[in-house]
Amino acid sequence: MDDIKSILLARVYDVAIESPLTRAPKLSTAAGADIYLKREDLQPVNSFKLRGAYNKVANLTEDERARGIIAASAGNHAQGVALSAKKLGVHAMIVMPKTTPAIKVEAVKGHGAEVVLVGDSFSDAYTYAKVLEAESGATFVHPFDDPLVIAGQGTIGREILEQLPDTTHIFVPVGGGGLISGIAMYVKQLRPDIQVIGVEPADSNVMQVSLEAKERVILGHVGIFADGVAVKQAGVHTFALVSKYVDRLVTVSTDEICAAIKAVFEDTRSIVEPAGALAAAGVMQADLPSNAQVVAICSGANVSFERLQQVAERTLIGSGREVLVAVTMPEKAGALRHFCSDLLGDHSITEFNYRLSSRRKAHVLLGISVASAKDKAALMNKLNEIGYEHTDLSDDDIAKEHVRHMIGGVAPGAANERLYQINFPERPSALGDFLATLGTQWNISAFHYRNQASDTGNVLIGFEAEDRVALEARLNETGYDWASIDQAPSIQLFVATESE
Repeated sequence: MDDIKSILLARVYDVAIESPLTRAPKLSTAAGADIYLKREDLQPVNSFKLRGAYNKVANLTEDERARGIIAASAGNHAQGVALSAKKLGVHAMIVMPKTTPAIKVEAVKGHGAEVVLVGDSFSDAYTYAKVLEAESGATFVHPFDDPLVIAGQGTIGREILEQLPDTTHIFVPVGGGGLISGIAMYVKQLRPDIQVIGVEPADSNVMQVSLEAKERVILGHVGIFADGVAVKQAGVHTFALVSKYVDRLVTVSTDEICAAIKAVFEDTRSIVEPAGALAAAGVMQADLPSNAQVVAICSGANVSFERLQQVAERTLIGSGREVLVAVTMPEKAGALRHFCSDLLGDHSITEFNYRLSSRRKAHVLLGISVASAKDKAALMNKLNEIGYEHTDLSDDDIAKEHVRHMIGGVAPGAANERLYQINFPERPSALGDFLATLGTQWNISAFHYRNQASDTGNVLIGFEAEDRVALEARLNETGYDWASIDQAPSIQLFVATESE
């Protein structure tokens, strides 16, 4: 019961609010159960992180306060620590990657914290912050793996039980595990009948992988679309608490996260960040009993306006209302008109990408609206019946991130073309640094980049290279994450196919 006591005694309400629990009518109708949103996006820093940060800082000794605090973060934790320090009159130094968007840096400075920009990633910032901690004697405020931080987040669990005593399920976003650890630690000891379910991105599921391995695993790579939960290793404390109290963990795709952002907007007219929509995305994929009383934690709303374009593009596919399909049709006059009359009927074309690549066949990338999964299946069956060669690319991230923006056919004369997706830190000179390390041995035959309004972006690059081993050895020397994508279905159809 000491865990419960630590949550009951947590100091959070000097700065945080008891966030409202609001019913989501459209989500409820779609799920066939009562869905409620716990609106942590309405906190003063638009994130739950304020709770744990303030509880940690408020419990420092006078000597620790005099020496100040230090934290590493590129987002919500930084703002929570900065505001907590301002409220309590403590000097705060926040180490942030150089890739942090200016709007986040200015928000932290606006709360009076000192900002130090170091490196290209959270790992770089964290490493440097620990060095400064040792040199300065300041207290490090961990974003999730600290008992006081966990207890602060656990106050959300107490509020839920008071606001909705009939709760049956709680869906919680999971990154390092601080939020779900605090909620589950409180809820499961008082109400073991309530299901506590963690939700992670499919490409950043460190807690799920660790539980399966029965030890803390370090992921080699994490997806950054839901950057608020892009963590490579779970904490010592959080892994133990999740192992003990959480019922299960589920994963959702980027498209499903985008669909959840839209669903939350339609119910609240508020826009949550990708990590803040994880719980709602988990609810939308769950099979719930009709009498369920379900709470989804909307954990944050710190998303840049520019990011919304990428979210909107993937929302229809994530909600099952669009299919992205590559269709091969004869290269002759009237082919598209016949295709539309033969197949589409009442379906609308949401996107059409085409460029002449041969005189016999045309490869076309189409977005087609569908009403449901059943409607999509009927459409694909009709394509088979009519005899159009096609490939469903709705689950092909390469198609959605790059190919739909760069249809250009075969590269004329390109020899031994090798295609790669390379992750870049979003900072000035990153591309130049990469090319300088790579050298001039290989000709670039294809290149596509699109800003994702995040601290990391990715680039599709094609090289002409006879010696693949030598090229990939040099790619390793650059220090950037990369992956070969020659075999991606969309690439085969639109970028690297042989002339016909």
